[in-house]
Amino acid sequence: MIYLVSFLWSLTGWQISFLVLWLHRYVRTLGNFVSHWLYKSFPKTLKPSFTATDVTVIIPTIHNNFEELRDPLQSILACQPFELLLVTTTDKYEKLVNFTKSLEASNIRVFQVQIANKRKQVCEAIPKVRTSIIVMADDDVTWPKTIIPWLLAPFEDQRIGAVGPNQRVKRLRSGPLPALIFNWLGAAYIERRNFEISATHGIDGGTSCMSGRTCAFRAEILKSPLFLHGFKNERWGQYHLNADDDNFITRWLVANNWKTWIQYNKETEIETTLENNTKFLYQCSRWARSNWRSNYTSLFTERHVWKQQIWCTYALHIATFTSLSFVFDPLIIYLAIKASSSLPGNWSQCAITFQCIFMLWTKIIKLVGLFSREPLDIIFLPVSILFGYFHGLIKVYALLSLRMTSWGSRPDGETNDNERMTPRARRSESINLPKGDYPDLIRYKEQNNFLPNTINFSRNEKKDFLQPSISIITEQILSSSEKL
Repeated sequence: MIYLVSFLWSLTGWQISFLVLWLHRYVRTLGNFVSHWLYKSFPKTLKPSFTATDVTVIIPTIHNNFEELRDPLQSILACQPFELLLVTTTDKYEKLVNFTKSLEASNIRVFQVQIANKRKQVCEAIPKVRTSIIVMADDDVTWPKTIIPWLLAPFEDQRIGAVGPNQRVKRLRSGPLPALIFNWLGAAYIERRNFEISATHGIDGGTSCMSGRTCAFRAEILKSPLFLHGFKNERWGQYHLNADDDNFITRWLVANNWKTWIQYNKETEIETTLENNTKFLYQCSRWARSNWRSNYTSLFTERHVWKQQIWCTYALHIATFTSLSFVFDPLIIYLAIKASSSLPGNWSQCAITFQCIFMLWTKIIKLVGLFSREPLDIIFLPVSILFGYFHGLIKVYALLSLRMTSWGSRPDGETNDNERMTPRARRSESINLPKGDYPDLIRYKEQNNFLPNTINFSRNEKKDFLQPSISIITEQILSSSEKL
């Protein structure tokens, strides 16, 4: 300990700055690296508590060409869930019903809502579920036939409320170069996400978001009236949120002490599609806005993660606010130069070279899985590095546009924004009461006089008085209801 204190005392200001910044940035990288490669999926049991007959799949869709849903829906039906519930808008309802008839499956039900809103669509279907497990999925994902038993295995632990699968992007094998580049950037994004979410689950069971592309939940969680109300009516500022649905569910699980898990194996690997053009940038900006909003809410509004997911809080939530590559990388190199300037001989040059090599390694390790499956993808590595710096600018733009609460990359998803983008109503200054004279009912006034003005209470006395008053109120309301 004495030697450590002596060493730290001998450091210059530049060396201390470099050490603090280096540890903050790279401890999470090294920790996630070890955790990811040691991560194990939850094993299947011989006598599982849940099977495919306990699963209902909910898919909200506003697709314009339902024929494009055929392959994804058939892959899900091949897994033999109890039911598949599809929810679309009123204007597309008949077309979707006619399309589902061509699938020749008796376990499909179709529902409709008035406006295009994923949250409202999901809330329309959830109360209709008759099974103990709900899987929510996007309309463009393709499932392997082996997914359901593996996705259900972690629910043997009564504390687990949600389970997510492994993911990959459907690859383009031919086409114009820009499309191939955007397709690879999407594949790299999903690969990094697989790396991070498995790593954080391996350490403390946490994540910032259980992806809505496919995720299994205990039905009791989603069918809660409190959940349905909060999910449907979440706002950022004065406007309803259309995006960020999976972030809300993840925070709800944490707030209610449910654990989550990720099955990171081939048997649960779903295939999804991302945009293969400039719309991918809109997707990136939407994801970045979701991260800013949700992680801010987790850290400073709800604050449950500070106690339940310490590593995840450091490695994912706080990282949202501190990881801008176009700022950090030049800064760490500059500090490395300054911190090593007093080293003798060629040690300064060696230290700077090592730092550059180490930085390159950190930009590759999350993509090892992708490169192992597609070795030729190594040609896209320079694109990945350059896009990483550009993505920092996207994050800044997202921070400056947090009030944009729509999808951004889906014009059909904003069709009914005039319905959704309504300002928050002003709180009522009074409560409408049943007809009759109820002197014991508390009237809420603008001046916050919660009790009759003629009586003054201390805080403890007020609490003691309120408890019997609440009982009286309840009895009188029930009595009046019986009379009516």
